[in-house]
Amino acid sequence: MAGFGYERARDELVNVVKILEQGGLDLDESLALWERGEALANRCEEHLAGARKRVEDALHRTDLEQPQ
Repeated sequence: MAGFGYERARDELVNVVKILEQGGLDLDESLALWERGEALANRCEEHLAGARKRVEDALHRTDLEQPQ
């Protein structure tokens, strides 16, 4: 999962949620899917945090380059 891009992690997370919402799974299957969903959500957050940092860095560089 470490190699998943944002879109793949998000799409798989959406699929996990759909399966869990449908129900009908036994407890062990539900817990395994829940854990996978948590890991996928964390992967998405990592990507979003990285993107946020890149935007903040770019804005900071732009501020430094502009004459005061």
